Amino acid sequence: MAYDDLRSFLRALDREGDLKRVKAEVDPYLEVGEIVDRVNKAGGPALLFENVKGSAMPLAMNVFGTDRRLLKALGLRSYDEISEKIGGLVKPELPQGFVGLREAFGKLGAMAHVPPRKVKEAPVQEVVLTGEDVDLDQLPALFTWPEDGGSFFNLGLTHTKHPETGVRNLGLYRLQCHDRRTIGMHWQIHKDSRNHYQVAARRGEKLPVAIAFGAPPAVTYAATAPLPGDIDEYLFAGFVQGRRVEMVDCKTVPLQVPAAAEVVIEGWLEPGKTLPEGPFGDHTGFYTPQEPFPALTIDCVTMRRRPLLQSIVVGRPPTEDGPLGRATERFFLPLLKIIIPDIVDYHLPESGGFHNCAIVSIDKKYPKHAQKVMHAIWGAHMMSLTKLIVVVDADCDVHDPHEVSWRALGNTDYARDLTVVEGPVDHLDHASYQQFWGGKAGIDATAKWPEEGYARDGGWPRMVMSDPETADRVTKRWKEYGL
Repeated sequence: MAYDDLRSFLRALDREGDLKRVKAEVDPYLEVGEIVDRVNKAGGPALLFENVKGSAMPLAMNVFGTDRRLLKALGLRSYDEISEKIGGLVKPELPQGFVGLREAFGKLGAMAHVPPRKVKEAPVQEVVLTGEDVDLDQLPALFTWPEDGGSFFNLGLTHTKHPETGVRNLGLYRLQCHDRRTIGMHWQIHKDSRNHYQVAARRGEKLPVAIAFGAPPAVTYAATAPLPGDIDEYLFAGFVQGRRVEMVDCKTVPLQVPAAAEVVIEGWLEPGKTLPEGPFGDHTGFYTPQEPFPALTIDCVTMRRRPLLQSIVVGRPPTEDGPLGRATERFFLPLLKIIIPDIVDYHLPESGGFHNCAIVSIDKKYPKHAQKVMHAIWGAHMMSLTKLIVVVDADCDVHDPHEVSWRALGNTDYARDLTVVEGPVDHLDHASYQQFWGGKAGIDATAKWPEEGYARDGGWPRMVMSDPETADRVTKRWKEYGL
C-alpha cells in the first residue's frame, strides 16, 4: 500500500539502507545540486540533508530517483499494476475517443474509496505564520546551475481553481523565490493554472493559490500527471494509492491542501502583476530564457512543528524526472488506447524529455495506417506536443532502443515514409525557430505493403530468424558445449 506521508516513506527507506543522512553543512547555492545530480546519475540513495546553510529545515532530495523507490512509495510491484487496474475498469464498453476518456475517469471516480476526504485538523497546520512572520528564506530554495536566475523551489504542488466553474487543478511548476514574500509562478502556455489566472484577470479578480511541499507520494505523483483539465488530480491520487486523500481548508485562501503535507504557502495573485522569471536549467538539459511570469505574494505559511522540505534537481537527463515519466507512460497506456485504439504499446524516451519523442507500435491493418496514428497522436491532449513519432509493427519491442533503431534506420525510405508537419510544441522547447510552434516529423518504420506503393519483386523481405527446432535443441544442449 502507498505511504500516507513523506516522512513515513523516508523512515522506511532509512530502515532499508536506501536513505543517506548528510550531517555535514551543505550550501543550497550550487553545492546541493551538484551532489544530488551525481548521486542520481549513479543510481544512488535518497538523500536527507540535515544541515542546510541558511535554513533550519532538513531537505529531502532524490526521493523518487529510482524506479524501485517510486514503486515502493506508491505501494506497487510494477508500473503495470496501475495500468492493468485502469485497463480492467475502462473496457470494453466505453466508447472510443475523448468521450470515452472522460467516461473512464468517471468510472474511476465512482469508486467510493478514492474521492478526497475533508478533515478539520491537519499536521501541516500545527504552525501558522502570517503577515511579517512570513519569510520564505526559512525554506531551503535551490540555486542549482551556474546561470540560473535565482533560487527555486522545484517540487511545490500548486493548487488553483477555475474562477467560474470552481474546478480544482493541482500542478507541478518551478517556483522562483524573488524575495521573502514573493514567488514567481512559471505557468506555461498549455497549463491549466495559467488558464485559471487568465480567466481571473479577465474578470478583474485576484486568484487564490496554495502551494504544498512534502505531500504524500501519490499526491506528488498525481501533480505531474497530464490529466484533462476537468479531471481532479486528487481523485487520481486516491485511485493510485487505494484510499482517499485527506484534505484540509487553507487558512487564508478558499482552497484545500493535503493534510499530511510538510509545508504550505498561501497567497493571492494580482491581475497583471508579473516579474522577470528565469533563466533556469530545465529538464531539457538546456537553460530556458528569462520571461515575465505572474508573481505571487505570500500571506500565510503553515507547517508541521518540525517540518522538512522535499525538492528535486532537473537538468540533463537522466534525472529524478525519469521514474515519474516512466510511471506516467505506463499508467496512461490504457487511457491513450481509448483515444487511439490502434496503439499496441508506446514508449516515451527520457532522453527526449518524455514529450519530444514517442515510439509507437501498431497492428497494421490497412495502407498508411502508420500515418493515421501519427496524426491521431498530434491531436491527443498533451501528446499533441510530440515532435517526433516513430511507428513500428506490433512485433517490435518499443522499449528496446536497439530494436527500434534497427527498424527505423532499415525500414524507411525517407522520400516516402517521412511525414513532416507544423504544430504546437512545448513552451520550453528551444529548438523551434519561434516560440510555441515548430516542425514535427513522423517516421513510418512498419513493413510496407504493395498497396502503399512498394512494388519490388517478392514484396517486403522477411526478417532473418533462427530455425525454431535448431534453436530449441541448442538451448537444451547448451551446457554440453562448455560455453
